[in-house]
Amino acid sequence: MIDLEIMHRVQATLAERKGSAPESSYVASLYAKGTDSICKKVAEEAAETIMAAKDGDRLHLVREVTDLWFHSMILLAHNGLGVDDVLAEFRRREGISGIDEKNSRTAGGA
Repeated sequence: MIDLEIMHRVQATLAERKGSAPESSYVASLYAKGTDSICKKVAEEAAETIMAAKDGDRLHLVREVTDLWFHSMILLAHNGLGVDDVLAEFRRREGISGIDEKNSRTAGGA
């Protein structure tokens, strides 16, 4: 799980930036702007990921997905969540049909 360590290091850096002055870092400035600005950035990165996929440029796609993951991690941290919360959800879903999992969310409201 050595690759997961980088995700935890990024998460730790994001946590450190949470209380920093907005002018001290990009991440601190996003936190200061609040949920709407963070969500807007996630949406922007998602759109750029889609465009990169349609262009067929694999390196560009990887870079945009990295941006999307990074900004998603900021959104998670802003809401008191992190990598381990997402991994727990992946573990919960493992071995469950995508159709069954989706139906359980709409039926149970989760």
